[in-house]
Amino acid sequence: MQFSAAQIAAMLQGTVDGNADTLVGGLSKIEEGKPGTLTFLANPKYTEHIYTTGASIAIVATDFKAEKPLPSSLTLIRVEEPYSCFAKLLEAYHQLRQPKPSISDKAHIESSAQVGEGVYVGEFVYIGEGVKIGKGARIYPNSYIGAYSTIGENTVLFAGVRVYNDCVLGAECTLHSGVVIGGDGFGFAPNSENNYQKVPQIGNVIIEDHVEVGSNTTIDRATLGSTIIRKGVKLDNLIQVAHNVEIGENTVIAAQTGIAGSTRIGRNCMIGGQVGIVGHCVIADGTKIAAQSGIASSISEPNTIVQGSPAFSIMDYKKSYIGFMKLPELMRQVSQIQKKTEGQ
Repeated sequence: MQFSAAQIAAMLQGTVDGNADTLVGGLSKIEEGKPGTLTFLANPKYTEHIYTTGASIAIVATDFKAEKPLPSSLTLIRVEEPYSCFAKLLEAYHQLRQPKPSISDKAHIESSAQVGEGVYVGEFVYIGEGVKIGKGARIYPNSYIGAYSTIGENTVLFAGVRVYNDCVLGAECTLHSGVVIGGDGFGFAPNSENNYQKVPQIGNVIIEDHVEVGSNTTIDRATLGSTIIRKGVKLDNLIQVAHNVEIGENTVIAAQTGIAGSTRIGRNCMIGGQVGIVGHCVIADGTKIAAQSGIASSISEPNTIVQGSPAFSIMDYKKSYIGFMKLPELMRQVSQIQKKTEGQ
């Protein structure tokens, strides 16, 4: 599908500087622009690229002034905020690429399941007994939704997502490929025969609205009760969330983080990649944890920034690291003192 510069300018409430009939059918980075694509200039450090870009249309600021001749094939659309306008176009382009509502005849849907209006269900999807799918949801091929689970309105499950029995997903959520929701928590008890007896995991997972879960992340069901991911949480790829964990609203967690069972993470936290958090601890609201840190105990003071393993105040960590960097020199000085002492 193609759009003219005039149509795009009307959508963005901008003005056309050039040929209003110029057509584009795709998007590109300004340094990699190709004919028939639209790009944007928001960061001044990329200004040089606008004089050589092959793109047909560029979104620029209203006050942009060219200091060199622009390509003759380039049409400008002038707007107040180029970056936010380009983001708006990205969203519109993304929506155009989404599958139309339909249910594949190769999907299996149990007769007791309820599927709302405008839903897309791809090939080889399994939807179990008593499942409820909200209107506008999109379930991509090879996904599995276990019995009595709920998928909220406009929630997207990309290819190969697994949602086990009795789990609840809110509205406007996105689960990327390979996500597993509701697998058994890691519950085993030693017995008299000196091996481990599995403890049944009979709880579920509850994911509230506007949550995004990255590829191959796993969120385990609770032993009893629920593992809970609150509204607005964003989880990166390859994260492990153990049984009975609760993650507070609008917290963001980067890839390869592991959260052990029954931990409570507060609202508006930011957790870097490869962080390890022990079980049964509480992380206060607004906490920031630097990448590769190890959290061995609760953090009770809100808005704390920590780093290290075990983690402590980031300012103390930086001071300690300066001392650590000086250790080789200190060791040489100690060795010299020892030699002088032994020679006396």
